[in-house]
Amino acid sequence: MLLNELRDYNASLLQTALFKDYCPNGVQVEGRAEVRRIATGVTASLQVLDEAIAWGADAILVHHGYFWRNEDATLVGIKKKRIAQLLRNDVSLLPTICRSMRTPNWAITRSWANCLVCRHRAGSANRISPGWGCWRDRRHWRNSRCRSRTICSVCRKPSVIQPGASAKWRGAAGGARLFRSGYRTSVDAYISGEISEQVFHLAQESGVAYIAAGHHATERMGIQALGAHLSSRFGLEHRFFDQANPI
Repeated sequence: MLLNELRDYNASLLQTALFKDYCPNGVQVEGRAEVRRIATGVTASLQVLDEAIAWGADAILVHHGYFWRNEDATLVGIKKKRIAQLLRNDVSLLPTICRSMRTPNWAITRSWANCLVCRHRAGSANRISPGWGCWRDRRHWRNSRCRSRTICSVCRKPSVIQPGASAKWRGAAGGARLFRSGYRTSVDAYISGEISEQVFHLAQESGVAYIAAGHHATERMGIQALGAHLSSRFGLEHRFFDQANPI
């Protein structure tokens, strides 16, 4: 497919026009016009670029691109090296930053809910709203140790604040800033990438188990799902390139 067709399809799918985002979505670096191989990754780091280019990617789709709000606009140092690598190899970079991946129809939290429910099969996703997802599980998640073990199988060892048990477990996933609304909806556990000092105390005092599973780890599934969708719909070759990141 053509690069501009890929750009326009992503914009429609992710509803990017609805958001004033942290950095430009769509094509940030323009490469060759025809796209047959797409690579995906969480961040457009030099390692991800190098591995994707060595594989033969025509376009690289990431969650975190460049030119962030209030960022120094000069192309020097690390940013110069990254962009030079893309230009030298005529490879496009298309970021889909946070807000465009939180729409009700295409959400990182939906990917999380589906993945965790699929791992246990007893539960089912029962609500997805902008920014966070909520699901239930009747058996397997009663024990907080089981919850942590399941999340470890998806990403890495999480930090668990105020673990608890519930006969009928309901969980939510979303950003730390949404925890205020999350714990007021009678959930027993809340999964996010990170945790702030303030949220630590809210979790303890509310009795909700707050599971900080890692910023990078929790953002891997959304971009992989996008790549798989594009591959299936347009017959593109797709490969996900991960870079170990404990954050």
